[in-house]
Amino acid sequence: MTTPHDAVVLAGGAAQRLGGADKPGVRVGGRALLDRVLAACRGADRTVVVGDARPTVRPVRWTREDPPGGGPLAALDAGVREIGAGARIGGGTGVGDAGADGADVLLVLSADLPFLDEDTVHRLLGVLADAPDAEAALLTDAGGRDQPLVAAYRVAPLRRELARIAEERGTLADGPLRQLTGALRLTRVAAGPLASFDCDTWEDIATARARIREHGTVLDEWITAVKDELGIELDVDTGVLLDLARDAAHGVARPAAPLTTFLVGYAAARAGTEGGPEAVAEAARKAAALAQRWAAEQDEAG
Repeated sequence: MTTPHDAVVLAGGAAQRLGGADKPGVRVGGRALLDRVLAACRGADRTVVVGDARPTVRPVRWTREDPPGGGPLAALDAGVREIGAGARIGGGTGVGDAGADGADVLLVLSADLPFLDEDTVHRLLGVLADAPDAEAALLTDAGGRDQPLVAAYRVAPLRRELARIAEERGTLADGPLRQLTGALRLTRVAAGPLASFDCDTWEDIATARARIREHGTVLDEWITAVKDELGIELDVDTGVLLDLARDAAHGVARPAAPLTTFLVGYAAARAGTEGGPEAVAEAARKAAALAQRWAAEQDEAG
């Protein structure tokens, strides 16, 4: 069972190395970078995005750091405050009480991580849950460097240190993240080969776009993009549908493949949302059996 948690996604940077482009809105595989990160943290109870409001694949709360463009510490503080405000609307008692104001754990992510996935998020949360003395679990990249914006924090120590830094410096604007992480008891999670890959330059964007078109990943990326575009959250066995398409193409005629899979989807939809993946699998099974009977008749006729 996943640890209850909230999420803050930082999406308000200046993107100077992208020429000031709207980095969270840059698309990789047809999906905005921000939407890709929001998909990875969709298990959060509440999600706040620190940046300019825009359409997203799922509802989130929006806020901005003060001053805008004031750096990651200021943005993180704004996100933490917004999470607390949202919880109090629902009946919390005060910013000082982490449990009353929401989950005790806060997932903190930057909005430029095209390959971040739910498995990595679950690993961060799991490692923090298994280390009761730790105050944060940080992802480390292939070079062993800490990634404080791909991390899970315990809320009370996070608020404590943000308040301390603000008091010592007089402001959180343009403060270095190491002032935060250096004061916390940390545990670390080694990243997969791509989980910590971030897009700071157009070369990074080009690399990410090329990566998702590789043979082993292109179908999963495409199916995810289509589901996001159509507002579908249904997980289905793509192998079943590909086998059906093959049977229809070989046993009937090549154009039968897309038409048959469309009809299977339509039939599953008519079965209602309670049917879920099982409705797709059952419709695919019936259509595949029909395609095989059709092909057998042609063999007999031949």
